Amino acid sequence: MKLKDLATLPKVRDSSSYLYVEHCRIEQDANAIAIIDIQGTTSVPCANLTTLMVGPGSTITHSAVKTLADNGCLVMWSGEGAVRFYALGLGETRSSRHLLRQAYLSSLPSLRLRVVRRMYEMRFEEVLPEDFTIQQLRGREGVRVRTAYSQASYKTGIPWKGRSFNKNNWTEGDPVNRALSCANSCLYGVCHAAIVSAGYSPALGFIHTGRMLSFVYDIADLYKADITIPLAFDIVKESEHDIETRTRHFLRDRFHEARFLSRIIPDIEQALDINTDGAEAAFEDMEDFAPGGLWNGGDTSVIGGVNYADPLPPEPTPNPSEPPASTGGQSEPPASTGGQKLKKGDSIRKPKHSLLEPPASTSSQSFTDDLSAKRDAEVKQLLDSVNKKLEAENKDHLILPDAKTTESKKPPSDPDDLPWEQGGQAF
Repeated sequence: MKLKDLATLPKVRDSSSYLYVEHCRIEQDANAIAIIDIQGTTSVPCANLTTLMVGPGSTITHSAVKTLADNGCLVMWSGEGAVRFYALGLGETRSSRHLLRQAYLSSLPSLRLRVVRRMYEMRFEEVLPEDFTIQQLRGREGVRVRTAYSQASYKTGIPWKGRSFNKNNWTEGDPVNRALSCANSCLYGVCHAAIVSAGYSPALGFIHTGRMLSFVYDIADLYKADITIPLAFDIVKESEHDIETRTRHFLRDRFHEARFLSRIIPDIEQALDINTDGAEAAFEDMEDFAPGGLWNGGDTSVIGGVNYADPLPPEPTPNPSEPPASTGGQSEPPASTGGQKLKKGDSIRKPKHSLLEPPASTSSQSFTDDLSAKRDAEVKQLLDSVNKKLEAENKDHLILPDAKTTESKKPPSDPDDLPWEQGGQAF
């Protein structure tokens, strides 16, 4: 897969592409950065730097980060010796074509199988048969890894009892397994840094799946048999004291001597260099700083940064010779149409009432007033009859009409809601 622009791929083959610093202060120095430590001040031109790895004990100013970003340098916060990966900023790889191609290859089973086969072929010296299934490829890989353990054990004289790891009890594992876990963790950190710096996703794996670092595991497995497995046995052979720290230091030196970072991204490109019958053209034709496309359904897209709203239809020109539309003999003002002119035959919908004015009185108002007066008279008549009955029984107390009871109360506006009904008719 050819590159159209070097900005899409960090220059990891260049010795100055990756710079690791620790226990220092990083400040802006004109168009460069100044690295200040106990040995003095060192000026580093940002234009010749692709990735700056900031190790422990380091501080960096806001102006220095801005200068690095303006020059397209990716800033990563890593562990000691760049063998841990914690966070990163924005680098020069602003195009998403690598990520889109990775997603495309991992989404189609036929293409994914070809990538898996390519990754397995990169681990073996011999050519694999074309008719091998994925189960047979995994079996062949298992034999290769088991052979690597046996050879390292035979060479160092350290017995090998099998891979075991208990995350809840780190010290339970034997020295070789602890060294292996530590070395693999460092390997994952370096592969992770290289993957994200090149614009790939660490989560879209091919052999591994279901984890946020699936692609990291895919790439790291290319190097375990050659790097971490022999190193773990060598560490234990030398001493079983302080295994974790010594493993990190030895692996850091091994990465530096073998220029390991310069191998990772070319190996990724080789693994994903699968013929897709021209499907990757949609990814390659996008400019790095142009607006992104808009999905148009299926496998098509349209140019982004464009307003695709339908043009407004022209307003009709009124004809003065035509009479206004009939409104049933009543003269009503034209209703608001939101700035559009009415055409002949259009109906005008009048709002019920304004939100700022109360509704006009209806003809049912006088009817409800009559009901209220009739109700008060009936209540008074009922109370009078009760008082007369109590007086006849020589009761000492009387029930007199209460002013609040006989006070006229406004009934519901709808006569059908009144409780005084007889035979379905209000009285």
